[in-house]
Amino acid sequence: MRKTTKKLIRELVGGEPYEYYSVGRHIVVAPGVCGGRPTFKYTRIDVRHALSLLAAVYTVARVAQNYHLPVAAVREAVALAAKALTQETRGLGQRQAEGA
Repeated sequence: MRKTTKKLIRELVGGEPYEYYSVGRHIVVAPGVCGGRPTFKYTRIDVRHALSLLAAVYTVARVAQNYHLPVAAVREAVALAAKALTQETRGLGQRQAEGA
């Protein structure tokens, strides 16, 4: 996985301009798309939606197939969500042990 790029990337896709900030290889934040929430690159598929399907009972392969995404893209979404959770909760156990 790549780190978030702070630089706005501009491409032509199907003759139309497409601007985004890269979050990973397959996940981007495109201004004006899905309220600025992460989406799969070149789509309007909200990453949170895909993750909620995985939480409901879908497999990675089924989400990828249903939305015509590479399996690697869905796996990247799971990995980024796990990383975000780890960062969000880092130090909680240590603070609790210290009596905070």
